[in-house]
Amino acid sequence: MNRPVIELLQSHRSIRKFTDQPIGDTLLRQLISAGQSAATSSNLQGASIIRVRNPRTREAMAELAGGQPYVASAAEFLVFCADLNRSAVCCEKEGQQLADGMTEHFIIATIDVALFAQNVVVAAESEGLGICYIGGIRNNPAKVSELIKLPKHVYPVFGLCLGYPDQNPELKPRLPVGMVLMEEEYQPVDEQLLAEYDETMRNYYHQRTKGKLNRVWSQEMSALLGKESRPHMKAFLASKGFKMR
Repeated sequence: MNRPVIELLQSHRSIRKFTDQPIGDTLLRQLISAGQSAATSSNLQGASIIRVRNPRTREAMAELAGGQPYVASAAEFLVFCADLNRSAVCCEKEGQQLADGMTEHFIIATIDVALFAQNVVVAAESEGLGICYIGGIRNNPAKVSELIKLPKHVYPVFGLCLGYPDQNPELKPRLPVGMVLMEEEYQPVDEQLLAEYDETMRNYYHQRTKGKLNRVWSQEMSALLGKESRPHMKAFLASKGFKMR
């Protein structure tokens, strides 16, 4: 029976307060090994992980990510990178040259990173650890890359805080399965289900903030996607060799 695994996955929460307890090196390497066991397109293995321990670098990362203090205070902070540099070295070794800027290569490397990281997260939570993804490192990916010396053909996708939880937040409700699982072909958005989910989220935020926040998912999506988001990413990726052709 796989029910315990399903329950673990369904209990995921982002943790932003951690105890001072360190994560042993043996456990951390096991988590990374679990990440390596994720599926990888064409055996690309296009993920590299930078373990950031220098306190000054951590503080700088926390500031670059929008002032998120747990980047500095978590037991571990990892930067997950899409990496085609290794593949470029292999091409040179075999007398070839990496086909620069292919969109498909960008996609498969980025997917590799996401799959790798999610394996790490599930393994970590199975050991009682808490996690928080940090997409905010893309606020200034050039500076982040400089701090951790990323070469061409490598870009930082997101960070990950790891540590033992010092909080017990409520689960954030997800969309109804009926809105994301579709039979045979894409279905129009069910306005009734969307309205019900909006009310669920309104109640969640009301309870979480003790009445200070009155917000629904539709408003969140409008705020997120109704404006430009990190427009610098296109030029940054091109500068790293990800030119999307």
